Amino acid sequence: MASISPATPWHSRSRTNGLFNHTTSLQSAAGAGGRIKSKARFPCFVITNSVNPSTPPPLVVVGSANADIYVEIDRLPKEGETISAKTGQTLAGGKGANQAVCGGMLSYPTYFMGRVGKDAHGKLIMDALEGGGVLTDHLDEVSQVPTGHAVVMLQSDGQNSIIIVGGANMCGWPENLDDSDLEIVKNAGIVLLQREIPDSINIQVAKAARSAGVPVILDAGGMDAPVPAQLLKHVDILSPNESELARLTGMQTESFEQISLAVAKCHQLGVKEVLVKLGGRGSILFTQGKEPIKQSIIEAEKVLDTTGAGDTFTAAYAVAFVEGKPKAECLRFAAAAASLCVQVKGAIPSMPRRKAVLDLLQSI
Repeated sequence: MASISPATPWHSRSRTNGLFNHTTSLQSAAGAGGRIKSKARFPCFVITNSVNPSTPPPLVVVGSANADIYVEIDRLPKEGETISAKTGQTLAGGKGANQAVCGGMLSYPTYFMGRVGKDAHGKLIMDALEGGGVLTDHLDEVSQVPTGHAVVMLQSDGQNSIIIVGGANMCGWPENLDDSDLEIVKNAGIVLLQREIPDSINIQVAKAARSAGVPVILDAGGMDAPVPAQLLKHVDILSPNESELARLTGMQTESFEQISLAVAKCHQLGVKEVLVKLGGRGSILFTQGKEPIKQSIIEAEKVLDTTGAGDTFTAAYAVAFVEGKPKAECLRFAAAAASLCVQVKGAIPSMPRRKAVLDLLQSI
């Protein structure tokens, strides 16, 4: 199993394959679909056989991109009932895009690999990713299916209920990823996956990462179905919230003892680290054979919208991890980022900048 100790600096890991070279033009291929070339905000990656120690290997997020249709309501409608929304708007989102923009806003070189339709929602997402500093060289447009979207029902207390329509996220992928996609995975510093794209794609990515010694974090959010064993055995860190952990293991997760037992089942399935997000109760990192590390929440001044908070936490943890911070510090950094996220409406619009996270940590 690949080492996932954050004490290992990124520049000490061997990178024998070619690195990345992106352009600064925005292009769309004709026909069935095309690759989006990124307007890069970070230094160019140069094809080379040796690592440039001044350029850190990127965070690579492979996952979903949605147009989130927000409706603000006082309460959820009952069966057969129609209610009126206070307001409605459409914003870029999706677990993969959220996490990628979080990485970009935290000033870490971040690539997003995903699929969008050739439609207005696809352009909305592309603009949001590039506006967040994300490199979109591996984001493809597909013409056969529309961009994925979600209906987000936001209640007055900041809690939300979400319905997802997969679209290009589920139907826009080839059977086998091409070599350029797998190459960037193999040269990543860390890879982030979620479950809003086909398991077959996640398995290909996780295998490629494992073959190159690149750590993989799987955010368990997304489809309500068992995680394939073929995927789990190539994951270094599994990151569910408590309800996802309960569904995945078939066990209760209401107390620390119950959570510990459920995590032990994950260890039995081959996952050595499990990062459990507990909402208002904070988070716990379980490493097999070691004492769990607990992190309480960092109180927000006012909770406006919890959408994207879990994505922010996971992505911020990944950034701190690949930068070589101790695990307890990674948790604290992630908690601060999530605290800032819930104070702004929308998913991608709420992703915090690095300076804001550091300022918050210094103030407590």
